[in-house]
Amino acid sequence: VKDQKVSFGSTKWMKFQRDFENFKTACIPWEMKIKEIESHFGSSVASYFIFLRWMYGINMILFGLTFGLVMVPEALMGKPYGSLPRKTVPRAEEASAMNFATLWDFSGFAQYSVLFYGYYNNQRTIGWLKFRMPLSYFLVGVGTIGYSFMIVIRTMARNANEDGGGDDTSFNFSWKMFTSWDYLIGNPETADNKFASITTSFKEAIVEEQESRKEENIHLTRFLRVLANFLALCTLAGSGYLIFFVVRRSQKFALEGLENYGWWERNEVNMVMSLLGMFCPTLFDVISSLENYHPRIALRWQLGRIFALFLGNLYTFIIALMDEINLKLEEEKIVKYNMSIWEASLYNGTIPENSTAPPIEVDPADVPRGPCWETMVGQEFVRLTVSDTMTTYVTILIGDFLRAVFVRFFNYCWCWDLEYGFPSYSEFDISGNVLGLIFNQGMIWMGSFYAPCLPAINVFRLHTSMYLQCWAVMCCNVPQERVFKASRSNNFYMAMLLFILFLSTLPAVYTIVSIPPSFDCGPFSGKTRMFEVISETLEHDFPSWFGKVFGYASNPGLILPFILLMVYV
Repeated sequence: VKDQKVSFGSTKWMKFQRDFENFKTACIPWEMKIKEIESHFGSSVASYFIFLRWMYGINMILFGLTFGLVMVPEALMGKPYGSLPRKTVPRAEEASAMNFATLWDFSGFAQYSVLFYGYYNNQRTIGWLKFRMPLSYFLVGVGTIGYSFMIVIRTMARNANEDGGGDDTSFNFSWKMFTSWDYLIGNPETADNKFASITTSFKEAIVEEQESRKEENIHLTRFLRVLANFLALCTLAGSGYLIFFVVRRSQKFALEGLENYGWWERNEVNMVMSLLGMFCPTLFDVISSLENYHPRIALRWQLGRIFALFLGNLYTFIIALMDEINLKLEEEKIVKYNMSIWEASLYNGTIPENSTAPPIEVDPADVPRGPCWETMVGQEFVRLTVSDTMTTYVTILIGDFLRAVFVRFFNYCWCWDLEYGFPSYSEFDISGNVLGLIFNQGMIWMGSFYAPCLPAINVFRLHTSMYLQCWAVMCCNVPQERVFKASRSNNFYMAMLLFILFLSTLPAVYTIVSIPPSFDCGPFSGKTRMFEVISETLEHDFPSWFGKVFGYASNPGLILPFILLMVYV
């Protein structure tokens, strides 16, 4: 009897442990959706959704930093809308400030709000808490980049440690045959998913075995691969020239006045970049069929080509923004001169020479103001992010959903089999979607310093993308013809993300260090360089000896060896 009680207690404890593990799994966001996708489409497709979920977590942290330490303090403790020219819509723009087209273009009231850099005041402290807004703005901008570097490198190190390096190919089919089924499954739906998962794993193993035994005509294979790379380079060159052409056109439109042109001319650069990002991956996919690589290697080549495409487009866009910033700086000199004349004419003859009368009250909406190039940069990145998001959603609805509806309902009355012929059901584009995530995240890192709202927009984008793409995969897509097993280490995705993170920080660091901030907008107005907020804080809020120690510690002669030592370790 005692043994029966012990056995009964241990059974209950084991059941409790199993239920608790199931509860923990259910608490992981979207875990069951991803498991269901993996069971039907394989681990390679599931790896994209795992990567998307990881990116969602990163952006939630970035959103928390910018929202809690920048946007909310300014909204609650800063001066209200209408109190300063930088926080007021100009009189000439008031009539259209609330129009949908204006707000959709992130102008009007959206431009003069906490969404963008120019709204923030340059007071050292705001509110009864004496909150240091310029310092917080600068440290949050630097901290988001530092946190991103830390978490990406840490994830790469953890993936490398978990790789293990053991041999899991011995008796592969025997292990799958005799040990795959879970005899504790009691839910019919779970059993169906497990059956689909086992079937998919056998398909993956068959592909691996076929690839290991394949014999190739090496000369023909080399010729086709050289041809494929030549075609890919031509595509990249054509894309770069097209971006360069539309950027030059946009500069001409800006000089002549965008109000003289329509919606397409105002958004031509963003739309062309989005369309290239939509169609070029499909072209690369057609080109890759010539190379006859293993599907996993073919995916990496595809990712590399799309990465080069996105990177070239992004830096062409940055070069165009740099030219526009230079134009704004030249315009700023003229505006400063005109403002001095305006102020002189305002006070000329209205106040006696030795009078102590208060200055004339002028409505902030009527005060002339200089061009705020930081807000302009932030607006461009927000527009590019929104247009890229809309392009992605339209692609899913038209390229996947409507295509699947057409194949499903017209297959019975068509001349040929639409399911197995043209157009057929679409497959999930792993490479294009992964690179879309990485490219979009690069824009967030690059533009969030000038548009604090960008992390919030990206959180919304990733949240809706998870549900929309999960639905599209399960309802509109079919598994790939050659299902292959994903790499045990996802460091290839992480390596590209780390590279785009490094390249995204370069333009932001350059503008912070080298370009003077606008003189009448943003938290750093009145300073020669943005980073001077650090020296100002050290001078006013810390002892003199601390400033000297910090100056010695920030010497490049000490920083560079320290960075090299960290890289070596």
